[in-house]
Order: sequence, then C-alpha cells, then structure tokens
Amino acid sequence: MSDPGKVIIAVSFFASIVGIVRMLVKAPWPQFAESRTTRDVVVDDERMTRLEQAVESIALEVERISEGQRFTTKLLTERAQPDPMRAVAPPEPIRHTTPH
Repeated sequence: MSDPGKVIIAVSFFASIVGIVRMLVKAPWPQFAESRTTRDVVVDDERMTRLEQAVESIALEVERISEGQRFTTKLLTERAQPDPMRAVAPPEPIRHTTPH
C-alpha cells in the first residue's frame, strides 16, 4: 500500500472495528446483565459466519469509497492542470499592407 489515502482508510477502519468490539465486550446490555457475564459469552459457528460476512461487506464498501475518492482526486488534478494547447498563444496572422 503505497497510497497514503488507502493506509489512512484501512487504519481508521480497523481502529473503528476494534473500538466497537471493545465497547460491546466491556459494557453488557441491561437485559443480559443478570443471565451472563462477559466471560461466558459463547461464539458459535453461525454467529462467527455472520460476523465474517459483515466484516467482508464493510471492507467492500470501504474499497468502493476509496475508489471513488481516487477517481475524484484524479478528476480534480486533471482540472487543475492547465491545458498545454491553450497555454500556447496562436500565432499572429500575417498582415500585408496593400496600397489603395
């Protein structure tokens, strides 16, 4: 990953996921507070599959966002650069003085 934009997006994405997971693990929901603690949470295969699918879809959306950002940056860069053909002034037409 040599593009700084990609690196920033990837790091912020994974940091957000880690932050969300930490919040969910530390704060038990009120309806489950009496029935279980955070130590005895069971992660079955079906739940893990759903979690993997969610992470895959989020990664796909982040990739789409970064593609759009690269495309927009490319368009803005092309617009900001002057057109080399317009920068060259057309030659002055040759004028002949004719007697009348």
